[in-house]
Amino acid sequence: MSVSMTVVIAPGYAPALDLRGPLDQDVLAAALTALPAGTPTLRRHTATHHTLHLPPQHSPAGTVADLLTAPGARPPAQAKALRTAWEGPAPEQADGQATPGPFDGPAVHPAGGLPASARQRDVLLDVLTGRPGAGLHVEQLHWRWYGPLDTGRFHAAWQAVFLQEPVLRAAFTDRARTDGRGTAPRVAVHRQASPQLVRHHHGSADWHSLLVSERLRAFDLHRPGLLRIALLDEQAGPAGPTRIVLTYHHAMLDGWSVRLLLRAFYRAYLAEGRTTGGERRPDVRDHLRWLGDQDLTPPRDFWSAAAPPAGSRTLPGPTAAGLPAGEGARWGHGLARQRLTPYEAARLRDWAAGLGATESTALHAAWALLLYRDGGSGPAPAPVAFGMAVSGRGIALEGAASIPAPLRNALPVHVDVDPAAPMERLLADLRDRALGAAAYEWVSAGQVHQWSGRAVPDELTDSIVAFEAPQGPPPAPDGRDPLWAELDAEGVRVDLPQAVGPHTPQPIAISAYHDAEGALVLTAVNDRTRIADPEAAAVLARTARLLREFPVLVDGTTSVGEVLQILAGLPLPGPVAAAPLPPGGGLRTLRAAARPDAGTILLVPPPAAPDACYDALVQAYPGPEALTTVTAPTDTAACLAAVRPALAAGEPLLLGCFSGGGSIAYEVAQRIAAHGWLPPLVAIAGTADGSSASARDLARTLEAAAGQPG
Repeated sequence: MSVSMTVVIAPGYAPALDLRGPLDQDVLAAALTALPAGTPTLRRHTATHHTLHLPPQHSPAGTVADLLTAPGARPPAQAKALRTAWEGPAPEQADGQATPGPFDGPAVHPAGGLPASARQRDVLLDVLTGRPGAGLHVEQLHWRWYGPLDTGRFHAAWQAVFLQEPVLRAAFTDRARTDGRGTAPRVAVHRQASPQLVRHHHGSADWHSLLVSERLRAFDLHRPGLLRIALLDEQAGPAGPTRIVLTYHHAMLDGWSVRLLLRAFYRAYLAEGRTTGGERRPDVRDHLRWLGDQDLTPPRDFWSAAAPPAGSRTLPGPTAAGLPAGEGARWGHGLARQRLTPYEAARLRDWAAGLGATESTALHAAWALLLYRDGGSGPAPAPVAFGMAVSGRGIALEGAASIPAPLRNALPVHVDVDPAAPMERLLADLRDRALGAAAYEWVSAGQVHQWSGRAVPDELTDSIVAFEAPQGPPPAPDGRDPLWAELDAEGVRVDLPQAVGPHTPQPIAISAYHDAEGALVLTAVNDRTRIADPEAAAVLARTARLLREFPVLVDGTTSVGEVLQILAGLPLPGPVAAAPLPPGGGLRTLRAAARPDAGTILLVPPPAAPDACYDALVQAYPGPEALTTVTAPTDTAACLAAVRPALAAGEPLLLGCFSGGGSIAYEVAQRIAAHGWLPPLVAIAGTADGSSASARDLARTLEAAAGQPG
């Protein structure tokens, strides 16, 4: 081709490629051999301007664009047979309506929607940039059902709950908004949605394998109902028992929400799938509107001062470049448990109350001491920091406690641990920190990080500590609650649900809850790439030991240093892996944005292109956006890590590249779209040959793309 072709891809249900330049039918036929089965359509605007609409879903639009923009590309022999389907332009529509655009397709999403909360954006970003298959932010609740279980009645009851609960019909919309260039995720509630329910008969599945497979099976974030149900009969026959697991995504639900929904399900089951009343109010939409009305100035002022300082100890062990040699399990997540007896739990509660604290404050104190002792050496005072789980429901929204929505949050807390200070002061400091943070528990950890002024890779915390309150309003099923009595009249008895905690991006998460006997159960979930299973189990055992020893050894005069002596005889923990470097070679900023709202252009290098291949674009492209690129090695993960700050801010984003980079750039756009954001356009022109002509071609294409709706 004597004159270069440029391409701008608009990703979506059916990708559309805007082609500028002379269209060579042979080159087009060659490019289309990369497509799966399907019928593309071509619309001719002028001799040098066409729009190519690819078949819906999973079309390799980036590969097609790379082939179209590659200089001198010629078709393979077998491509000649495809040419006849492309003779002449596609006919114009007789009614004057536009040809279906890149976001057209089945009308599965309500228009508009509400902006997702900052907490939802954090969750989506964690999953988008996390390791594939890690199952991040997916939690489960499981229990046994004794007695007859009618699958049809069970499904009808859940269907009734879906009709009454807007959150179960909510999803992230993938349709463009009409009031600006915003790209951030939006939540829309559908009129109808059906529960995903599967029953496995006795002998057809293994329980533990079912738990794992349900956790790792990805959710479609654009499909309403980010909760699914699986049943497993433990023996043949109608009498049960049957094991039930609810698997849900933190982008739309939290543990409190699911227990509210479970109680609504029991009522619907007893009514044989019939419900009374309309939709629950307030609901997830009311919460999102409430968030949109909040003034961010007070929380910004608070957290800019209250965020953990740089240099805080955040890990329960010395950091190293990697895990110890010989550690076999390097991937996945581990689980450890400890249990304080009912007597030990009651003693801890009474001791904490005597010092003006709570059990949760005692747990925070134990964890702070471990971070201090295991994360460094020396007797000098030092700050420690960890994430504190909060319900998110202590807000000035009437009925917030009864809203099924993703309100649960984890906020950073720090405290100075001074061996010379009394333990009573440490408890008071932690209590006051928690109370201060609770005033703004509706903000997200991502917002706090932004307001702290810390650099993007510099995490504020590396652990989460959660003390679970009694989960949901229903009391234990001991016959006192009419609901359980009604189930019993049907011949049905159910266990208290048990939670399988979520995998989080943090290296370790500690949680505590009271079981049915009043014992205090401690769990640790560790990312094995950061903390080995033996180290996680050891640190949890130390936590439990401190909680047992506090009531025996600590009074109003005991110093922090004296309590640390409890741990003095124990071996120091093994090394904890340092935070991994961002994937790929790293982000390069070629030019900062001209103004705060200008947006970002990520330039994706083609394979084997030099790191400096886009340097000339700084002079060739006059737009106000920040120009960034990724140094080799370049892959999808590196690009996603590079655009995370732009996505977090919800600012305009555009992907650009020389020919050859389109495949990766388009995959990045698809991944972004799959996780709730509107997909950015992908502009492809020129080659990485270092010529000023290629830089000018790409600059013109970027300029044209930046002027289109994002």
